Amino acid sequence: MNDTAALAGLDPTTLGDLLRVAGAPGFDRWQDQIRRTGGCADPIHLSGGTKTIDPATGTVLHAFTTDTEPGGRLRVACGNRRASRCPSCAWTYAGDTYHLIRAGLTGDPNKGTPHTVREHPRVFATLTAPSFGPVHNRPGPRPCHCGTRHAEDAPELGTALDPDTYDYAGSVLWNNHAGHLWRYVTIYLPRELAARTGITQRELKEQLRVSYGKVAEYQKRGAIHFHAVIRFDGPDGPDSPPPPWATHDLLTDALRAAAARAEVTLPATGEHPARVLRWGTQLDVQPIGAFGSGEDLTEQAVASYVAKYATKAAETTGTVDRRIGEMAELDKLPDLPDHTRHLIRACKDLDDAYPDRRLWAWAHMLGFRGHFSTKSRRYSTTLGALRQVRADYRANQQREALGLPNPDDHPDATTLTVAHWAYAGHGHTPGESWLAANIHRDIQHNREHAREHRAELVDQLALEGADA
Repeated sequence: MNDTAALAGLDPTTLGDLLRVAGAPGFDRWQDQIRRTGGCADPIHLSGGTKTIDPATGTVLHAFTTDTEPGGRLRVACGNRRASRCPSCAWTYAGDTYHLIRAGLTGDPNKGTPHTVREHPRVFATLTAPSFGPVHNRPGPRPCHCGTRHAEDAPELGTALDPDTYDYAGSVLWNNHAGHLWRYVTIYLPRELAARTGITQRELKEQLRVSYGKVAEYQKRGAIHFHAVIRFDGPDGPDSPPPPWATHDLLTDALRAAAARAEVTLPATGEHPARVLRWGTQLDVQPIGAFGSGEDLTEQAVASYVAKYATKAAETTGTVDRRIGEMAELDKLPDLPDHTRHLIRACKDLDDAYPDRRLWAWAHMLGFRGHFSTKSRRYSTTLGALRQVRADYRANQQREALGLPNPDDHPDATTLTVAHWAYAGHGHTPGESWLAANIHRDIQHNREHAREHRAELVDQLALEGADA
């Protein structure tokens, strides 16, 4: 609240509510709650309480109730991964994704992968959609097909040159089945590896395993594509080395062949013709280098790149970030680009022809209904495991603050926690939203500053070691 310029720019409603919140009883406790959520933009409100009991004696060791909390509520983070919905929770999700992907590249015994995985062949692959018609783009030194040299932020980039001939139906159907195409790649890849090494698939499993982590991203034209980290492991997963013949070239060659084989056939239905959905011809596969090995594509760069897109969805194309509802609501949506509106209408027009695909329910995602971030079982840790570590850490902090026994230190000193919670709403008032956004900004700034300081210390220690 010390930013005078920012306060001066607030509208009267937000400013008035901000002053009300800051002057209300329990403001300090409200701030504590929001800091614990990381500055969540849309926190969940709970009412209720907990009791921690010694089961041997029945003594209540600690009791908590929301009756004394601001507004009689406890606020917890919403956990939404979309940056457009909650920058705070999306930032946490991106950080978890970064650590998940990086653990599978550099190794982290605490996250299920040994450091020796750095010696395994790894590639970073980008699989894209085929063409559904020419779009406005920036092809380099040449102008766009429309004759214009578009700026990087030109709104027409990715939109159809000729909307009347653009295959909007094909685009949303491809998005809708992209997850199936990826599944076929994971099925065909071991087959292609076995064929190229002259062994059976059973023999392949006895010598080699394939692990991956991937994330989905929307192109400007509204078509989904996938970025994937793919790694060779030995028969026991990341704990064992792959055989010497398992090289980057073998992985690249087999991946290209598997992607070329993958297809989904849609039969003709009503006025809609039969289709065969395939990957686009632009399949980029690059080997990933370890730190200091000289390659441009380093482990840290790949993990950062994947994490960047883990919190983005179709709203990057100009669509909305929640389900649309009735068609009348679509017509009322403001500032919806024409290209995006055509894609959403295509979902509506195709919904009855493909009832099992639920195209209209996923129209806000331009037909895509898959997971944005997925991984194979043995790639590294899971997002759930990372969240649990964070929850356990906070629980230990709480136990220490209350003087309760730690079960790790005192196995015999068990406690019983009885909880009762009820949903009591969500979100912020205008003034609370402004304060929460500033809390999130301060937390993010402080953590990034601490991270940079740690990196400087590591560099300094490395230089001192080299001098010695």
